[in-house]
Amino acid sequence: MKPDATRQQLAEVVRLVKSRGLKVDISAGQFQTVIGIIGDEKKIDFDQLRSMPGVYDAIRIQAPYRLMSRSYLAQNISVKIRSDVVIGEGNPPVYIAGPCSIESYEQLYRIGKKVKEAGAHILRGGAYKPRTSVHSFQGLGVEGLRHLKRVGKDLDIPTVTEVRSEFDVKTVARYSDILQIGARNMYNQDLIEEAARQGKPILFKRGFSAQIDEFLSFAERIVAKGNKKIILCERGIIPLGGSFKSQTRFTLDLNAVPVLRRETPFPVVVDPSHGTGRRDLILPMSRSAIACGAHGLMIEVHDRPHEALSDANQAIDPAKLGELIRTCDLIYKSINESPSPFSSDLINEKDGSQ
Repeated sequence: MKPDATRQQLAEVVRLVKSRGLKVDISAGQFQTVIGIIGDEKKIDFDQLRSMPGVYDAIRIQAPYRLMSRSYLAQNISVKIRSDVVIGEGNPPVYIAGPCSIESYEQLYRIGKKVKEAGAHILRGGAYKPRTSVHSFQGLGVEGLRHLKRVGKDLDIPTVTEVRSEFDVKTVARYSDILQIGARNMYNQDLIEEAARQGKPILFKRGFSAQIDEFLSFAERIVAKGNKKIILCERGIIPLGGSFKSQTRFTLDLNAVPVLRRETPFPVVVDPSHGTGRRDLILPMSRSAIACGAHGLMIEVHDRPHEALSDANQAIDPAKLGELIRTCDLIYKSINESPSPFSSDLINEKDGSQ
């Protein structure tokens, strides 16, 4: 729309789009409002749109993830968690840490207290655990969610936990500040859309074998439901073919960080715990993630890993977390002495010209 477009002119454009059976996403900036069309745009005449009063131009965005692209959302997006944590461009790295599984209130409080003292901003803990084997620990369910909410309140720290099914979304949303959609559920459209409807921040993990276009196309379903509180997470992939013997659990694709930042304005975090499956690799890969532009890290921490009911081999102790945070903060500060290559005013085209 033109900078001086009236509310009535905006309403007329929206009315026309909806009359064709399409939906809209309205992005109101300081100087200009952009209307995103959701659905099959072949149903509408773009020349007709261009001729309407108040319309500056009508543009077809070529990227398949149109509502996630920088062509539609020019300004970098920051996601606020409660009132004290902001993740995104211009903010220092955010550290999400805690145990893989919530085992008891005492265990979560003990670890939560230590990770907060180490410098973590958000407490993670799994109440529902999507496991390969039915014989593995599946999590405490609602009991674990109650522990998470209570510990978050007692320690005054925001929380995040994974939701596995669309039928559990509303329950999890009552107990957690952030809803995590895990790698196994990246393709679960019903879960994604139900989670989006809650209006809470969503930490969206890339699937094991998902291409970047796929990852962003499924994340776009969150935006299409009116929720732009998205945190994208790279957590390791299985390389195409997957025929060679790997020394790590997955391949942590740090290429994805600058690619995602160039393609979309949403914040990007990295999970080196799942991406490597080895505690000895978490520190070097965390350093690398911050160096290549990640807005934060998600780290599994356990003070008694020999007692952990899941993923003990990839959990670091709280002291190591403190060292990791101090090192990564130094890297972030040194890099940010110069302008970011991902600032929206420096990015021109998809080919990377600046």
